[in-house]
Amino acid sequence: MKFGVVIFPGSNCDQDMIYVLRNIMGQEVVELWHKSTDLKNCDFIVLPGGFSYGDYLRSGAIARFSPIMEKVIAFAAKGGYVFGVCNGFQVLCEAGLVPGALLHNTERKFICRNVHIKAQNSDTPVTAAVPKNKALKIPIAHGEGNYYADAATLKKLNDNGQVIFRYCDEEGNITPESNPNGSLENIAGVCNAGKNVFGMMPHPERASDTELGNTDGKLIFESILSLVTS
Repeated sequence: MKFGVVIFPGSNCDQDMIYVLRNIMGQEVVELWHKSTDLKNCDFIVLPGGFSYGDYLRSGAIARFSPIMEKVIAFAAKGGYVFGVCNGFQVLCEAGLVPGALLHNTERKFICRNVHIKAQNSDTPVTAAVPKNKALKIPIAHGEGNYYADAATLKKLNDNGQVIFRYCDEEGNITPESNPNGSLENIAGVCNAGKNVFGMMPHPERASDTELGNTDGKLIFESILSLVTS
């Protein structure tokens, strides 16, 4: 499988993502500069974490208008797979590729620590191989990770199985105390109605190498490969 990792000015998790996809998962990976309009025949597009355009206006608000995003939007409309992590999730929301918005954390502070999340379904490429009820320990690093959607959108997300991850405690219990940023219903990640575009705030690429002492995030990449390449 050929992955394309989009790099915006201010992206800082692009090389982490490339390393995991190429060195850990053994996949072909190309870098896609934000000013390019060529997706280089990639099968799967990834928007990495960071601070695109310095997070001016709102996180992801300017990156959404980068030239390459027109091609990413068209790619997704045709059923192509797109995965946004942290700032990438924010860009997806700004581009309307997934529902909702990411607001400032309720404590108005940048949070950088390990949290636990639990997959909410098994019919998406990012959750298909994740064990049911397993609490994954994955790092977060964001100041605007507070997921919000209006009541009608939230109902659609739940009815259609579009919530892919929720914050939980280490036993897998979804509780107010395990919610690090105030996200509605502990939502940590969602997908679009077609289930080919996915966004999540936690960083699975930071939990995929044995050298880091945590490989829970690798399950998400294994899930992608097991479903998409099968």
